[in-house]
Amino acid sequence: MAAITQTAAAVMAVLVQVWNLVRVTLVVPLLRLAIFLSLMMTVMILVEKVFVGMVSLTVRIFGLKPEKRYRWEPMRPDLETGHLAYPMVLIQIPMYNEKEVYKLSIGAACSLDWPSDRMIIQVLDDSTDPIVKDLVELECQKWKSKGVKITYEVRDNRQGYKAGALKEGMKYDYVRECDYVAMFDADFQPESDFLLRTIPFLVYNPDIALVQARWKFVNADECMMTRIQEMSLDYHFKIEQEAGSSTFAFFGFNGTAGVWRIKAIDDAGGWKDRTTVEDMDLAVRAGLEGWKFVYVGDVHVKSELPSTFKAYRYQQHRWSCGPANLFKKMAKEIVINENVSMWKKFHLLYSFFFVGKIVAHTVTFIFYCIVIPVSVIVPEVEIPQWGVVYVPTLITFCKAFGTPSSIHLVIFWLLFENVMSLHRIKAAFTGLLDAGRVNEWIVTEKLGDAHKPKNTDNFQDSSNTQPLMNKPKKTQTNIWQRFYFSEIWIGLFMLSCGCFDLATRQQGYFIYLFLQGFAFLFIGFGYVGTYVPGS
Repeated sequence: MAAITQTAAAVMAVLVQVWNLVRVTLVVPLLRLAIFLSLMMTVMILVEKVFVGMVSLTVRIFGLKPEKRYRWEPMRPDLETGHLAYPMVLIQIPMYNEKEVYKLSIGAACSLDWPSDRMIIQVLDDSTDPIVKDLVELECQKWKSKGVKITYEVRDNRQGYKAGALKEGMKYDYVRECDYVAMFDADFQPESDFLLRTIPFLVYNPDIALVQARWKFVNADECMMTRIQEMSLDYHFKIEQEAGSSTFAFFGFNGTAGVWRIKAIDDAGGWKDRTTVEDMDLAVRAGLEGWKFVYVGDVHVKSELPSTFKAYRYQQHRWSCGPANLFKKMAKEIVINENVSMWKKFHLLYSFFFVGKIVAHTVTFIFYCIVIPVSVIVPEVEIPQWGVVYVPTLITFCKAFGTPSSIHLVIFWLLFENVMSLHRIKAAFTGLLDAGRVNEWIVTEKLGDAHKPKNTDNFQDSSNTQPLMNKPKKTQTNIWQRFYFSEIWIGLFMLSCGCFDLATRQQGYFIYLFLQGFAFLFIGFGYVGTYVPGS
């Protein structure tokens, strides 16, 4: 027994010596490098957030609304030509098995306040479910019988996904009559005056290619996850899109709730399906042609947030992988472009792509979920307090001010965003490396459970806005279906580091490590969002 104990002690001593050697010669230098790069990236993000925040604040203080920066006049019938004074507008509604929400967008589009003979509604149905296809076609026929110019278009395949559907939709002969095209995803419900408030920017300003409206979320209060999404997206629209529109007349098209000048789409080369962010791809190419974009934050379009964690993960993979992949494919094209200024090229390459789509995802996970926990067990390394406390706090509050009513949830938002950084960094590097799931396109699940409008007077047929699916229950019977093991492993790792820090009193990070570790576990075991059996 004594011999076994001595052998075990000897083995342990050897392991400790090996660890000390590896720590000093390899771990410490690598960790110091990671800390240096992480601190540099956090400062880059802070500068970017302060800049866009100051621009947005200036716009608000001085009332620099788009109507003041560009010519805007209300659309009215002409005494001689009548409704011919209104331009022809195409409205595209791409769909894919949208059983729960297809009536919402079709009903809202058909109820737009615009001369019926100057508007064509095009439903692009890529559904593979024959029952859903029949329902959508029947809905189109119903509105057509009421005098609405609506067409129901299908394809033989889903090549190119949404980009392929939109590209195919532009080939029909009747599209040649149209000057502008408005786009709405299946769960988006524009107000009746949407075209009246957006089209004038395009009519009276021939250098404007895109007018983007703001998303408003009908199910933001459904659960904590939707509240957190609202905070992030409100910041994106109120601050980032506003700043891009005001300073460079450029921002990423959000893929829906916007109106394009068809000539600008043609000038940019039309829709391309080379990435999963066809909207951003088109926006960047149009921007490089010298076209201007306008964000109109006062125009709201109702939509639905994904309320299941599974749907949200798929969405965030696409939103993180696609931009990184587009950056790789367009960086050279941006550099050699001769149509825009060096300042705009710098904005595109550095601010829009590198900091916004690569650095932000990288530093969030590497620094807060890897470097800080590892520094606890490597006493030779110390992270400066300004880098681990002050700068991250400033960044957090800069982003939280997009939704002041939810600022009390900022801690939960921070913990959740750190968890999601695990998936965003994987997706971003998948896009940069053109690997694995780079072209994966999974349509975000829409439940339609929060889409019963309180007032249906704006719709010609209020019954068309009722959801087809009852509000999902937040319970489930099979607990194994909601396990996410990558989150669980990271959570256990952070909790272990927190326990070590608490026991040794090395750095004092244990409070953060415990909170973040439990957040990973909480989400890893599926206790976030809404659960829908069979989803």
